[in-house]
Amino acid sequence: MLHRAIGAEVREFVERAHEGKPARVVVASRLYRTDAEDLWDALTNAERIPRWFLPVEGELRLGGRYQLKDNAGGSITRCDPPTAFDVTWEFGGGMSWVNVRLAREGEGTRLTLEHIVHAADIDAHWTQFGPGAAGVGWDLGFLGLGRHVENGDSVPPEANPDWMASEEARGFMRASAEAWAAAHVAAGEAPEVARGMAERTAAFYTGG
Repeated sequence: MLHRAIGAEVREFVERAHEGKPARVVVASRLYRTDAEDLWDALTNAERIPRWFLPVEGELRLGGRYQLKDNAGGSITRCDPPTAFDVTWEFGGGMSWVNVRLAREGEGTRLTLEHIVHAADIDAHWTQFGPGAAGVGWDLGFLGLGRHVENGDSVPPEANPDWMASEEARGFMRASAEAWAAAHVAAGEAPEVARGMAERTAAFYTGG
């Protein structure tokens, strides 16, 4: 199925206020073939997270702080197992927010992730790359999570240099960037603008 090829199943881009300021929100969603308790454990267990994402340190509890290896860190501001958690996403001197929700759906569990960034903090970056800058990265995470919970994989796709150098990986990242461009157009962006952003995002991720 298409979502298994490019990570997320549903992508949206919305603009709304966050903490009283205009914000841009990347929304990714996918249905996983496992129960909510198992998916929650994969998302929050420090031993399982590196099997599909990045090594993590810290106190993974409400009010605790986490640090992903060579990436973002932050605070855990909500923790309601097995349905919801919110974290701050602090990276490179900037602050954004990630909200995660789990909901039972049929025989599986739907994961919905929102990555929220104040518009004023990313204007130049946004003009160049658009929602795919964050979206492609989350698609890679969704892909790794799916392989882990459904197939038992223990190495994230991004940690496999052979896969990252493959045409399959480049195709994945190009398709992901294009899918985020389609979500951007659906939210009202001009198609030619969204396509240009997607092309630059794909080139960044693939080294083109």
